[in-house]
Amino acid sequence: MACEVWTDWRALPAGARGGTVALGNLDGVHRGHRAVLAAAHAARPDLPLQAMTLEPHPREYFRPQDPPFRLTLLPAKAAALAEAGCTGLHAIPFDATLAAMEAEAFCETILAEALGARHLACGADFAFGHRRGGDVTFLARWAERRGIGLSIVPPVSDAAGPISSTRIRRALQDGYPERAAALLGRDWEVRGVVFHGDRLGRELGWPTANIWMGRHLEPARGVYAVRAALPDGTLVPGVANIGRRPTLGGDPETRLETHLFDWSGDLYDREIGIRLVRFLREDMTFTGLDELKAAIAADAAGARAVLGIG
Repeated sequence: MACEVWTDWRALPAGARGGTVALGNLDGVHRGHRAVLAAAHAARPDLPLQAMTLEPHPREYFRPQDPPFRLTLLPAKAAALAEAGCTGLHAIPFDATLAAMEAEAFCETILAEALGARHLACGADFAFGHRRGGDVTFLARWAERRGIGLSIVPPVSDAAGPISSTRIRRALQDGYPERAAALLGRDWEVRGVVFHGDRLGRELGWPTANIWMGRHLEPARGVYAVRAALPDGTLVPGVANIGRRPTLGGDPETRLETHLFDWSGDLYDREIGIRLVRFLREDMTFTGLDELKAAIAADAAGARAVLGIG
């Protein structure tokens, strides 16, 4: 089941209105976010399950000079929401108008008039409106006056505390994709279009599918055991490097280059997803191509061992 994405709240079709709506930035669609979705559905199982988020994330809008931090870009977010049973995503454009909108106006204009929400669900720390002037207490009072149901969902926690997008980002930046996966409920994936490189990997005997990290969070640079989600839906194990290729003079942007084990084909100009499984080693500079080639062979052997393949 797909999750339809609506980006124009001023002109929603009739079928996009009147749902039970999970609210939040939902970056990563982690286990805590899924609890909010579950609460929205449990409260009104008779209604379409929808989510509402802001696009771009307000942090991107107010601090565009900051490094990319997103766990899930919009298409990946919609796919993860679909897996959680969500049928529609209201991706409200965050612009100067929305940034200046007071909490009361946000509730009336967006939630009631535009979305026609009949039930809402959010985390206990949800905040909205100009300078985050609205909180769950404000939302509860407004929803009661409007006759709209509201579920406030406590954090989902593990032994280390509440699960959050911040914790997941930190785990990835520290080189622990398996910890991020435990918090997400699935492996973290970077999606991108395979571009034409310099074919050096092929010359070295290790052809790679290369994508740019783009607006994704940059995890620890180095080598990973991975699984690649190909356009036809198959998962192929592999070994990947995230970095800027210091041995080869350096790239202006961070790339993710993946060698797929026991697979051949053409992926150029097609979108793939790379799921990080385990961090193997930090990014390194080598003295020459022979040393680089030997390191790739050792990395591949290490990735195969992690992934349990011969």
